[in-house]
Amino acid sequence: MSEPIIKLDQIEKHFGNVIALNGVSFDVRAGECHCLLGDNGAGKSTFIKTMSGVHRPTRGTITFEGRPMSFSSPRAAMEAGIATVFQDLAMIPLMSVARNFFMGREPTRGWGLTRRFDVEKANAITMAEMKKMGINLRGPDQAVGTLSGGERQTVAIARAVHFGAKVLILDEPTSALGVRQTANVLATIDKVRAQGVGVVFISHNVRHALAVGDRFTVLNRGKTLGTARRGEITSEQLQDLMAGGQELAQLESTLGGTV
Repeated sequence: MSEPIIKLDQIEKHFGNVIALNGVSFDVRAGECHCLLGDNGAGKSTFIKTMSGVHRPTRGTITFEGRPMSFSSPRAAMEAGIATVFQDLAMIPLMSVARNFFMGREPTRGWGLTRRFDVEKANAITMAEMKKMGINLRGPDQAVGTLSGGERQTVAIARAVHFGAKVLILDEPTSALGVRQTANVLATIDKVRAQGVGVVFISHNVRHALAVGDRFTVLNRGKTLGTARRGEITSEQLQDLMAGGQELAQLESTLGGTV
């Protein structure tokens, strides 16, 4: 088994007297989709920000490609190869897919004062990368706002991979999507994994995680409750862990049914 691309060991994150993460350990390997599951308030957002350089851990270590690492900023993490696709996607709806794809990293042509955006190169790369992901655009000038939610997710994922992501962190990528759009996003994740990228899939949806995940870690109130491989744990067991196990059983007993 290969060594993890990134490994977080016994991570704690304190905000004053509030302990948001309390001894979280997690890793992801090349070509693997490791799902981090947790309900609202479990600590998923703090975990994402700690892993991607927004927060520095209060305690614990981060190892990236076998070396201890402390990212000073999200840009430093991105330059190392850790890309995060947040729920808001950081896209401008009225701009074209190609412009959004290269926003902040535009290819140019010419020299000095004549240097300008290389439209032809950007368009060709955008169309090729989207075709790899199974999205057939009308053209690179198509406005991002005319794409479905799943297609916009795919643009963001393709952009991250094109610019060298070794670890791709996806923040609830299917939370606001319909069935067909969700299926498209999960298929995109499978394509990315096949390219050797390590995928961290953050979700509260067990069914979506089980459809694409290789390993599953449950986060509850800032602590990890264990990690299981595909086939070692059922959907019901994952749901139970996310809900706190005993607390859910007590609620079911009180309500006289299944929660």
